[in-house]
Amino acid sequence: MNPEKRWPSDWVRAALPVCLLQAVATSGEAYGYQVIQVLKGSGIDGLSGGTIYPALNRLELDGLVSSEWREGEAGPGKKFYSLTDKGRQRLQESSSDWDAFTSIINKLLQAKKAH
Repeated sequence: MNPEKRWPSDWVRAALPVCLLQAVATSGEAYGYQVIQVLKGSGIDGLSGGTIYPALNRLELDGLVSSEWREGEAGPGKKFYSLTDKGRQRLQESSSDWDAFTSIINKLLQAKKAH
């Protein structure tokens, strides 16, 4: 797979909430730039703060992440995000659902190749 691949925006938009939850879970706690780097390292590139921060705010409003503002030592402060218990549960459920959904899509695409 090409690491420079730009995925269709509607695919990324659909998967973004669970990807953000996983990126925060991977870090334990993370600020926006760290989340972007985790996603980029996973092969989801091209996301900006203008996409990430509103999505993180929606996750916070839904009670899936919490945030804490911390003053910076040598620069501006940063907002750190961490998963709530509800967020950990949603991540687990979404991961299972995603596996089932992609399995269905893969079967459909394999059937197409057989014809």
